[in-house]
Amino acid sequence: MNAAAGGVLGVDPGSGKAGFALLDPQGTVIEAGVVPVPALRERLRALLAVHLVEALALGRGTNAQALAAELADLGVPIHLVDEYETTRRARELYFEEHPPRGWRRLVPLGLQLPPGPIDDYAAILIGRRFLARGRRP
Repeated sequence: MNAAAGGVLGVDPGSGKAGFALLDPQGTVIEAGVVPVPALRERLRALLAVHLVEALALGRGTNAQALAAELADLGVPIHLVDEYETTRRARELYFEEHPPRGWRRLVPLGLQLPPGPIDDYAAILIGRRFLARGRRP
């Protein structure tokens, strides 16, 4: 059985890089990552070759319209999703999954930054936001 059947691909578009997250219908992450924008289409195509996905939830922010046009031929309906506060929430989600250790646990989380890009966490939130709204366009 395909773990993502009926799931969603969340995408956080950017100008240089994009986050993606494959989620099952309950919002559980199956796979996530950050890739350069030129490599996104092929990465998503590879995921779609293995997983049955109901929709692609594309963040409505930077580069969304151009990326939607580029991804239109993947054979999955594309839905634009509001990205309001996904960057802030992505940082919170990162630290929920990777709590600071050692002396860093004494520093307030608001003063800390993740060690790398968190576009994949933003993509998770975009996908979950789409799932939460009941798959309405």
